[in-house]
Amino acid sequence: MNNVLNKIDSMNNLVELHMHLDGAISINNAKKLASLQGINLPSDEEVIKLMQVSKDCHDLNEFLTKFDFPLSLMQTKESIILAVKNLSDELVSQGIMYAEIRFAPQLHTNKGLTQEEVINAAIEGMKLSNLKSNLILCTMRGAANDKNIETVRLAKKYLGKGVVAIDLAGAEGLYKTSEHKYIFDLAKELNVPYTIHAGEADGPSSVDSAISFGTKRIGHGVRSSEDISIVNEIKNKDITLEVCPTSNICTSIYNKVGKMPIKLFMDNDINITINTDDPSICNTSLKEELKKVASAFNLSYQDILKFEENAVNASFADDETKKELLNKIRN
Repeated sequence: MNNVLNKIDSMNNLVELHMHLDGAISINNAKKLASLQGINLPSDEEVIKLMQVSKDCHDLNEFLTKFDFPLSLMQTKESIILAVKNLSDELVSQGIMYAEIRFAPQLHTNKGLTQEEVINAAIEGMKLSNLKSNLILCTMRGAANDKNIETVRLAKKYLGKGVVAIDLAGAEGLYKTSEHKYIFDLAKELNVPYTIHAGEADGPSSVDSAISFGTKRIGHGVRSSEDISIVNEIKNKDITLEVCPTSNICTSIYNKVGKMPIKLFMDNDINITINTDDPSICNTSLKEELKKVASAFNLSYQDILKFEENAVNASFADDETKKELLNKIRN
């Protein structure tokens, strides 16, 4: 097992499909964003308390409060550009060669920016880094319909120009997936690809709704394991699950990685990818996530490479980029 863990540490061909911008702002990045805007931050210890979830976090709703502070640092064009650029550079240093970074433009409009201005700033920030990346625009559970519709229409406008898909994020337990069909009806009409958070704070019925909307990717999806018929449907429809181990422990879905249904999914030939979700909030990295999963289930290095191949194949990248990424993994 030590050999596998050492190999993971040395990997520089990793793919991250499920990462939230506002959950991935490091302390160093936060300091730079604050300095840019003349904001005085408390001590590092206090900043950590604002940004990282405590070990006794009760659920997803409590977890979601940790987004408030980083979001407050990203309400201007310049701060969004810098945040995305800095995060992208950090990911390169962590061995990530491709990432799909997701965020909700509507949550960055508190100081007067429009959603479109927010998206343009994020695209500009991406272009300043050497990381190959794309943006996924999140619609939000519980938000006004018109704001979500605007996000979908903007995703269409910037499709292939830095944006590759939309998502549905937020408090799944409070706002059912089934209530958001209008979002994905519009996405299908406009030919905008999508992934959907489901099967995290809510059970298999949430995953079933996401499947009924025609999604080919599901964020988390782990609670589909509570209904084998849903697991079979995921397999039959070749849907990929974006599994985020530490995040699911932080939100008290499981108490340790070994209790997660990862091996069940693997044994049933479900396409799964391993991701960080919110690396700053969860105090983790993609390599740490892979090592935790490898240790918990005694996986081989080939199993780890399969996760990365799954991620490339399920990504919203163009075919040429996928071919390039797969070659890097296999060689």
